[in-house]
Amino acid sequence: MANPLIADDLVALLLDGVIDLDRLLALPVFSGHTRATFDMFIATARRLARESLYPPYESMNQELPRFEDGRVSLHPAVRGLYRQVVELGILSASRPEEVGGAMLPMTVTAMASAYLMAANLGVVAIAGLTTGAARLIESFGSPELRERFMTRMYSGEWTGTMALTEPQAGSSLTDVRTTATPHADGSYRIRGTKIFISGGDQDLTENIVHLTLARIDGAPDGIKGVSLFAIPKRREEGGALVSNDVACTSVFKKIGWKALPSVQLAFGEEGDCRGWLVGEPHQGIKHMFQMMNEARLMVGMNAIASASVAYQESLQYAKDRPQGRALSARDPRAPQIPIIEHADVRRMLLRQKAIVAGGLGLLLRAAMLTDLAEHGADERARGEAKLLLDLLIPVAKTFPAEYGFESNTLAIQVHGGYGYTSEFLAEAWWRDQKLNSIHEGTSGIQAMDLLGRKAVASGGEPLRLFASTVAEEAGAAREAGLGDHAGALAAAVGDLLATTTALAMKGMSGDSEGMLRHAADYMDAFSVVAVGRELLAQATAARQGDRWSGALRDGAERTCAYWFHTELPHVAVTFARIRSGETSFADAPIESF
Repeated sequence: MANPLIADDLVALLLDGVIDLDRLLALPVFSGHTRATFDMFIATARRLARESLYPPYESMNQELPRFEDGRVSLHPAVRGLYRQVVELGILSASRPEEVGGAMLPMTVTAMASAYLMAANLGVVAIAGLTTGAARLIESFGSPELRERFMTRMYSGEWTGTMALTEPQAGSSLTDVRTTATPHADGSYRIRGTKIFISGGDQDLTENIVHLTLARIDGAPDGIKGVSLFAIPKRREEGGALVSNDVACTSVFKKIGWKALPSVQLAFGEEGDCRGWLVGEPHQGIKHMFQMMNEARLMVGMNAIASASVAYQESLQYAKDRPQGRALSARDPRAPQIPIIEHADVRRMLLRQKAIVAGGLGLLLRAAMLTDLAEHGADERARGEAKLLLDLLIPVAKTFPAEYGFESNTLAIQVHGGYGYTSEFLAEAWWRDQKLNSIHEGTSGIQAMDLLGRKAVASGGEPLRLFASTVAEEAGAAREAGLGDHAGALAAAVGDLLATTTALAMKGMSGDSEGMLRHAADYMDAFSVVAVGRELLAQATAARQGDRWSGALRDGAERTCAYWFHTELPHVAVTFARIRSGETSFADAPIESF
């Protein structure tokens, strides 16, 4: 049986039963579409994922990109696969028609992308990065830059990257040293080095546009002195593309994401690298956060996709693999039973299912909030959606990455000894998954963002909105006969609010260290609550109406019950530890390690 990548019945439950995709059709911006349009786009992506992108994944995981004479050559299959992804229209699907898009909701394109990512994330990541880079030029670039770069990127003719990280700076963008010197023709001469640039060089397209952070000569120190530039690998002169003094100097050897090269780039080694300012001078970080937030949601979806495809594989393996006998069996000659009949295997499978279902629900909710924040019916609706979206972005990036890695580990465990070999793909997805907790901001950075900024923004209004929406859903759950779970979730949310208030007071008193010391614990507890909310919403929806099969309803209820019995109880302990101000690790002298 072929791997379905993502369970279609779960997708249907989420789109129709939980987030109600049809309500987007009432918004004027999407009035040109029908539900059939949405379904067709997702179905086309699903078919492309299963029939074209997934089959060569194993080969692409084994045959790595080559780096010769300063050029990167991708797996031979990538060119044809990428062309199919471009023809799907995913690069500009959610963008307005005036820039070549189809103006589909982000919710629709996110779900379509999830299938593509589960099939072959290396290929799909090139498309996602290109879209994000083109969006920056669309939002902040001049008409000339849009014509020169954006149009070709949305069409798939050129690709794009985001070039932030430098060897001496890592995640600290305050320490960016790449320089930009103004030139008489309106361009800037760029000089510097960037590392870990995904898709930073390839033989797929004739040009790559790097959206790059740099400092204009004389700019102030720190983040306030960083600007954003579009730097093509090749620039146009006299109607032809010529070298723009952008050199790929090395390719990093990665444990996962084998098909997608991660490279080091050198700008201006010969003094002739030209870049063009995107947006206002010294506003580069502010502008780049648009792409970074979009990328964080993309990473979250990558993570859930990687967890989902591995879960589906381990589920099928558990059904097919005979081993051992029931504990009640007395005859050693009795036939072996499939390992899915063993309780511990079912435990591992149900935990994987909970992580995948809860994480996918969280990502689709974030996608819906993205649509409502930009296109909601009125200013108030847009404002509330924006506050909730900002609150959930770090969670929607971190939970899928951290718990997704655990889920992928369980997939290997279900495969037993075979999981430790490359004969099955579980180990490849496990290696792919690990990167998601690192790139686009590590889990630690996301935790500090959640607690230090998002949860306490606007006097705590985002968290109050979160609590009120959860309360509404808990009411629906009670009406559906899930009152025990609803009460447990309400108690956990109350604990979340009390803990956030206590930490915020520490911050206001000047004790920022005390406020953020347990940011990672806070993120973990918040994530468990947020995913509990998603699983309860799914169980509630599955009980409503007669559309859903008994198997789907039973599965949703059991998955929800598992999370509420095994994960949610830990939240109270975590919040209590956070409020206690425990300092064992923070106070330990360096010599203790």
